[in-house]
Amino acid sequence: MEENDVKSKYKAIVIGGSAGSLSVLFEVFPALNPVLNVAIILVLHRKYSGDSSLSDLLSTKTLIPTKEIDDKDPILPGNIYLAPADYHLLIEKNYSFSLDVSEKINFSRPSLDVTFESAADTFGTSLIAILLSGSNDDGTAGLKTVKDAGGFIIAQKPESAQMAYMPQNAINNLEMDLILDSKGISDFINMLH
Repeated sequence: MEENDVKSKYKAIVIGGSAGSLSVLFEVFPALNPVLNVAIILVLHRKYSGDSSLSDLLSTKTLIPTKEIDDKDPILPGNIYLAPADYHLLIEKNYSFSLDVSEKINFSRPSLDVTFESAADTFGTSLIAILLSGSNDDGTAGLKTVKDAGGFIIAQKPESAQMAYMPQNAINNLEMDLILDSKGISDFINMLH
């Protein structure tokens, strides 16, 4: 893949993770170039909490503007968006977010599959999806939808994950475009400038 193709082609990166994924993000975020040409959308399994402490914590790790998503927020390049706890996160055709409280999927809300599938439907070939550490199989079906829509899929190297099951399950079931550790993930995102 030509580097110029990578720079201009992608509009959004959806990063999904569960147990152990925060430690990866704490390594990736400080290494990111503060000027991004894409939006980064984070979907993490987490306990419901009425405060926005996770988004505040993540914002201390990067100079990129970071915020927890509100319903109908527009998706703009150069920002990191965090799915709120206890909502499924959908991506609308007008490049805005929609929050949904339907049943949990894979025991999770937000479900990685739901957001990956919704983002694939909206962004198609201009989407990158990254699956991080976790202990269930949420994310694999969503990555397949991204791949089928022409998007680019990446799994964290299982040996670099605190909980290898989630990325390993995706690797076992799909042909990944890349398998990267945290440094590889930040280097790849920085290449998109």
